[in-house]
Amino acid sequence: MSGLGGVATALLAVLLLRSTVLAALAARGVVIDVLAFATIAWGLRRGASWGATFGFILGVCADLDTAHWIGRHALILSLLGYVVGRLSGTLVRESSRTQFVLLVLTTAAHLTWTGAFELGGLRAWPLIASRVLVGALATGVLGAAFLAVVRRLGGRTILGHADLQSGKTL
Repeated sequence: MSGLGGVATALLAVLLLRSTVLAALAARGVVIDVLAFATIAWGLRRGASWGATFGFILGVCADLDTAHWIGRHALILSLLGYVVGRLSGTLVRESSRTQFVLLVLTTAAHLTWTGAFELGGLRAWPLIASRVLVGALATGVLGAAFLAVVRRLGGRTILGHADLQSGKTL
């Protein structure tokens, strides 16, 4: 899939997962941050400009979906998509360790940013810190495992080789 059809399909899939299956886990205290995962995967595959664009669009849609302030998710996801897209040319993208570290760090940044908006005072920080720690580790482990399974089942790389100048895969 390429172009707008691929973006629309990915956005729809991520938002549906977040609103249905993963919402039940979040209610039990385990946040699987599919927004950060999708943005990081898109940034690794397509480069900085597509990573930032996808993160921004996904963030705005997530803000509209959950009635948050517009831009709450969009800002941090676009920044994360850009940074990971820029790093994708220098990292070993197919390494499960690299994917795990990227997912843990970016999920921690995303959950910390969104948790700051929910902060009701200094007493809430321990709860937010535990949510960030559990969410970052869970997303890192499940995300890296998911990418490894898809790579193994597909028999080829799903992250491609990004041409950072044009945002197209070779």
